[in-house]
Amino acid sequence: MQQQKRIEPGPGQESVWDYPRPPRLEDSSKHIQVIYNGVVIADTYGAKRILETSHPPVYYIPPEDVKLEPYFKPTRRSSFCEWKGAASYYSITVDDKTITEAAWHYRRPTHPYEAIANYIAIYPGKMDVCYIDGEKVQAQEGDFYGGWITSEIVGPFKGGVGTAGW
Repeated sequence: MQQQKRIEPGPGQESVWDYPRPPRLEDSSKHIQVIYNGVVIADTYGAKRILETSHPPVYYIPPEDVKLEPYFKPTRRSSFCEWKGAASYYSITVDDKTITEAAWHYRRPTHPYEAIANYIAIYPGKMDVCYIDGEKVQAQEGDFYGGWITSEIVGPFKGGVGTAGW
């Protein structure tokens, strides 16, 4: 396994290598917007974020700030997180454009993550664009983690080719 060199954060930045394991859940007052096929499908100042070593934050959006109807449709896919428990997935359809399994949520997350019950996490790489406080988000490499990268976050980040053993 290759040793990873932590990028030293500058003023106002966070290093994902300073995030804990197990992950920490915290409130975020940042303005989160998600746009798919030209439509704002999520818009909130009340997200929560999960911070885990080597991963960019994943933002969980309150269901009342997501346009579940008519855009989000449950799928049959499920997965299991060793920390949060069983996740269920959504496909998103806006007009004639559908992206399968583009978002997920936990109906009954385990302790201490109960506060994200039914909050929606969206893969930023599957959307037209996602913003945090007006800054365009860069998606974490790979489709497994769904992290949101901005200029406030430094890595290196897990998720790309060759990072599975980190």
